[in-house]
Amino acid sequence: MWLFALFVGVPILEIALFIQVGGWLGLWPTLGIVVLTALAGTLLLRTQGVQTLGRLQSSVSEGKNPMDPIAHGALILVSAVLLLTPGFFTDATGLSLLIPAVRSYLIKSGANKFATKSVIFTSGQHAGPTAGHPASADTVDGEFEVVDDLDDENTPTPSGWTKNIN
Repeated sequence: MWLFALFVGVPILEIALFIQVGGWLGLWPTLGIVVLTALAGTLLLRTQGVQTLGRLQSSVSEGKNPMDPIAHGALILVSAVLLLTPGFFTDATGLSLLIPAVRSYLIKSGANKFATKSVIFTSGQHAGPTAGHPASADTVDGEFEVVDDLDDENTPTPSGWTKNIN
């Protein structure tokens, strides 16, 4: 539902802002502002993108976690889309996403929300229950043996789990 509200609300807001600013400044200055913000955003996007790409390359070469530069790069891409979309609200939002402090805040708040709502599954053997994860009554310990469904002549035999089609 929020996506529908976004797709309806943003264009209505943009139209209202165009009417207000166009009535205050006139047609040509309003169009000039839209074109200038797109050009300024493109230049800022280029410099921010190159810096983020350099940080990504250095973090990978140093063996560090590259998620921070990747998240910054994704927000810079969103910023580019917003800056190329005509309108004052989208331009203001896009320009604000080019500010590294704003991106860092959004990444940190998004990571905190994601961390509180995510469940991490691991695989592998461990010695037993870990701290905070006691053994469950539903845990069953067992052994298994792999059995091929081929007879001595390497022809498939019915496994008992499939329907025999003869």
